[in-house]
Parts: sequence; C-alpha cells; structure tokens
Amino acid sequence: MRDLKIPEQRHPEKAHRPDNAQPKKPSWIRVKAPGGKGYADTRKIMRDNNLTTVCEEAGCPNVGECWSQGHATMMIMGEICTRGCTFCNIATGKPDTLDAFEPGRVAHAVQKLGLNHVVITSVDRDDLEDGGADHFAQTIRAIRHRSPATTIEILTPDFIKCDDSALEIVAEAKPDVFNHNLETVPGLYPEVRPGARYFHSLRLLQRVKELDPSIFTKSGIMVGLGEDAQAVRQVMDDMRAADIDFLTIGQYLQPTPKHHTVDRFVTPDEFATYEKAAFGKGFLMVSATPLTRSSYHAGDDFARLRAARDAQLGRA
Repeated sequence: MRDLKIPEQRHPEKAHRPDNAQPKKPSWIRVKAPGGKGYADTRKIMRDNNLTTVCEEAGCPNVGECWSQGHATMMIMGEICTRGCTFCNIATGKPDTLDAFEPGRVAHAVQKLGLNHVVITSVDRDDLEDGGADHFAQTIRAIRHRSPATTIEILTPDFIKCDDSALEIVAEAKPDVFNHNLETVPGLYPEVRPGARYFHSLRLLQRVKELDPSIFTKSGIMVGLGEDAQAVRQVMDDMRAADIDFLTIGQYLQPTPKHHTVDRFVTPDEFATYEKAAFGKGFLMVSATPLTRSSYHAGDDFARLRAARDAQLGRA
C-alpha cells in the first residue's frame, strides 16, 4: 500500500473538552426509545448470562430496534478498555482478569436467542500478551459447538502491541467475518484515536485475507468528526488496496459533552453518494446511512455479502 499524506487536523481545539455543546439532532437521526417484550426478553437473556453488550456500553441509537428482534452485539473481555479514544463512551482504566467461563455463557446466549448470525466485539486489552486473541478464538469455538449453523462476525481490537501470532490465533478459529474498524480518516487519528495507527489497522485487515482468503473482511468509519469527502474517498481506496470486502459508514454521535464534538450532521443524500462511490470502487457490500453501525442489520448484510461473492465467483 502506498503512503498517504496525512492532512492537518481541522478542529483540534474542539475535542474532548467539558464545554463541548452537543448540537441538536436532525430529524433523520432521531429514534424511538427502547421498549416492548422483545427488548425485555433480550435484556433478560443478557442479564441472566452476566453478559455485557456494546449496544448499552456505547449508547447505540439502534438498541431498541435490534433488541426487539433478539439481536444483541455481545462485548467480551470486560467493560473497561485500555484505550482512551475521544469518540467512545466505554470506560477507560485497568481491566479485570479474563473470565474463563465467558465464552460458554456467550454461546449459551446465542443458542437461547436462536441467532442465525451473531456479532462479537470486545474492549481493547493492551494489558494482555495476546490482546485477547485466544479469548476470541475460544468464544468462536464455543458458539460453533452449541450453534453450528450460526454464522459468526467478530469486531476486534487492533492487537497493536502483539506479535503476528495473535492474529493467527483468531484467523485459525475461522470466523465468517473479521471486522476491525478504522473509525475515521488518518488525519484525525491523533485527535480521535490516539492509541491506534491507521496503517497498522489497514495491514491487520490485509493480513486476515492473506491468512485465510475465505474470511470476509469488514471495516467502518464514522463521519461528522471533521473529515472531508476527499479524505473519506481516500480511505475507501486504502481499504480496497487492503482487499476489504465490506464497508460501513455512519454518523458520529457525541456521547457526552466531554467527548469529541460533532462537526456536522451528514445528510442522507451525502450518505447515498458515499455508498454509490464505494460500490464503484469494488466493495462487495456497503452500508452507508446516518444510523449505520458495525452490527446494525449485520445478519441481513452478511447474506447479501455472501451472495455478492457467489455472483463474483460465478456461483449464482
């Protein structure tokens, strides 16, 4: 992959300040409050199995819709992250020790919910030698044992402090989809994602394809952080150079006044333009809407992704 000239940050003075005002959300961003029997049933299964969900921890706007359908993105390895990204609402600090029984509880919940497709994510665990790679692998294997027909999508950390064996451990467990989000354009990394490295994340996704070409790769970014359209299109090109199959683009929403401010609300028409451009660049699947999140409609999108690959290979 060629090097990129990283542009200057546009609004460094706004990030992570207590007085960052949260702008009023436009009509296309507002969602109904969660509730109903399906939502309650999903919540009970999570509580009964002592499981954490990124839906709650990150304040996802789609939690009501997804949980009412029995879909929840489980977050393994605890509730405390070792990073301090300015867009994220997950607590930062010293995590607890890993729970050896967690993979089994996740697998039980997947079976109880009857999921055809499940998304498993985690906090960053820079305190662990393998970054939590073996815990991911154990979780994948536990789900396969209890629910062999369920397809598995994982959303992983960047394993930046680990050697190559960490990624190999995860790839050998053969998830159906390996997702790692770039989150934003490279010029905003020092401000938005200070513990990460843009080209390391790209290379991580590229290596997954080298280790096992059958695994779908996926990545996503948020817009409305201060990027411009040219930088977003450059990220698309970089992703395609790394052979990434599936791109998600969603609107950044400021969790609290202390987090990175929303630069602007990107319109639905602009999202449609991004989606058209991404398909034109060769992605097999693209989801680009204001409410798009990594796991939003993940099962339906996986079916479309697999169909797109089959068509590309002449299997349709």
